[in-house]
Amino acid sequence: MKWHWMIAGAVGLTLTGCFSEKPTQSEAVSKPLAVTAADRIYFGGDILTMEGDTPQYAEAIATLGEKIIFVGDKKSAMAHKFGKTALIDLKGKTLLPGFVDPHSHVYGVGLQAVVANVLPPPDGKANTVDSIIEILKAADQEQTQRLFIEKTGWILGFGYDDAELDRYPTKDDLDKVSTEKPVLIVHTSGHLSVANSKALELSGINAESPNPEGGVIRRIEGSKEPNGVLEENAHFAVLFSLNKLIDQSLQDTMLEAAQKMYAKFGYTTAQEGRATTDGYEALKRASIKGQLLIDVVAYADMVTSSDFMTSLYNAPTYTNHFRIGGVKLNFDGSPQGKTAWLTEPYFHPPHGQNNEYVGYPTFKDETAYNYVETAFKNDWQVLTHANGDAAIEQFITAVEKANTKLGKKDRRPVLIHGQTIRQDQIARLKDAGIFPALFPMHTFYWGDWHRDSVLGLPRADFISPTNAILDAGMVFSSHHDAPVALPSSFRVLDATVNRTTRTHKVLGPDQRVDAYTGLKSMTIWPAYQHFEELSKGSLKEGKQADLIILNKNPLKVAPETLKDLQVIETISRGDTVYRRSE
Repeated sequence: MKWHWMIAGAVGLTLTGCFSEKPTQSEAVSKPLAVTAADRIYFGGDILTMEGDTPQYAEAIATLGEKIIFVGDKKSAMAHKFGKTALIDLKGKTLLPGFVDPHSHVYGVGLQAVVANVLPPPDGKANTVDSIIEILKAADQEQTQRLFIEKTGWILGFGYDDAELDRYPTKDDLDKVSTEKPVLIVHTSGHLSVANSKALELSGINAESPNPEGGVIRRIEGSKEPNGVLEENAHFAVLFSLNKLIDQSLQDTMLEAAQKMYAKFGYTTAQEGRATTDGYEALKRASIKGQLLIDVVAYADMVTSSDFMTSLYNAPTYTNHFRIGGVKLNFDGSPQGKTAWLTEPYFHPPHGQNNEYVGYPTFKDETAYNYVETAFKNDWQVLTHANGDAAIEQFITAVEKANTKLGKKDRRPVLIHGQTIRQDQIARLKDAGIFPALFPMHTFYWGDWHRDSVLGLPRADFISPTNAILDAGMVFSSHHDAPVALPSSFRVLDATVNRTTRTHKVLGPDQRVDAYTGLKSMTIWPAYQHFEELSKGSLKEGKQADLIILNKNPLKVAPETLKDLQVIETISRGDTVYRRSE
């Protein structure tokens, strides 16, 4: 018998012969067998498709190149087996779609990966100010950290968390690390930092420096002298200047390290949630060189970097794993850093503020409204960071005004974080067509801090109210906002399902959801958020072969053990990009 093969576009190799000894050309063309040869066939474990409102399983899945070509029973899957097909027995492990990252900063994760780790446990060892000092002193002993110091001249640490420290660090503490080199540590929220005296000097910050709009330079009590702590736009100005010292080779190293971290946690799509020109150029360069392992969708910082919205990468499809999805706005700060903009005062105000302190906005109302309207006019999907309920109100109002002026259509503006959203605001999200990308992982990392210092009860119980969103007839996505925390998918899932704090208290028990809903918020729902629900987020014929293999089924383990699940393998567009070593 003779087998005749032809390439059928992007679908793959299709068998066009039949079992007669000598088929005529007309027979071969007019009666092709609708069977496509698979690269891989997976079977022998729980294959969770994430299709439907309740869990659906398949016996087998077949992939060819970048695509899924079959999902269903094992016998039918084996019809796609030919000479070079790899048969992969899961041996009881669980396969499901790759995780889709609803919001984070992949370029920032790269920076985190090459500087000193000053996160508290369980992600680091910095639980006192003295421990931060010792970690920074030892930074040049690690290869990538030494490279960063040599390239930039700065000693940088990422992740300090005053909620877990014995006191708030100041410039005097960081001067103990060095008085010759600039030293900067970035808060775990990414919205504040602490600079030593040399870093303040190089940044032109002194007693005569005014607070920038949308930012604060904290002062030594009783004077105008900066104490080293910089909030919001004061912090971002220093960080953006530092970023300019990072050359292309270091940027490429950072991006490679970041991708590996996402793949390790099962993410096959990552987000660059506030892309500046440096981040965009690094991603573009990696795309051109074929160095992206997973899909990355970037959102341009609208205030500073909207010029690259004219790029050919601003498209609904990816070019070598990269595309621009829209723009990003920032309407306030961080609740754990006490810079988010609330309508009611903080439970305990931060240093230097009175009992009426409610945080502050990034923009005045009219400026905020104009930015959203401009995004709508340009058909740019807009992601807006708004943590405090006052900032959330500003965003909802901006969308409502733009909808009234320009007419409603499927723009999917996204509320990023929405931590302190009120019940009365939720219905307005639905009416305005706003998609909520929530942050329930806060319940673990800062739940105790929100309850005891930031918000108090009952406000703290209602942060990231996932069940209230579902009850309103909407869906949501759940994110980690790395490098605010590590891009740990199972911390996300655990927090979304359990809402357990560091001290093992449950914050907002009525807002817990089941594990299947938690998985939906990490797969098909964020795919919808990105306008990618037709190509990602579930196992279905024709969708991308973005798959992950886990050691156990998240739907069949005790909820309190979800955080302990492990990714065995991550497959991006049919290629293995991570495999756990035994």
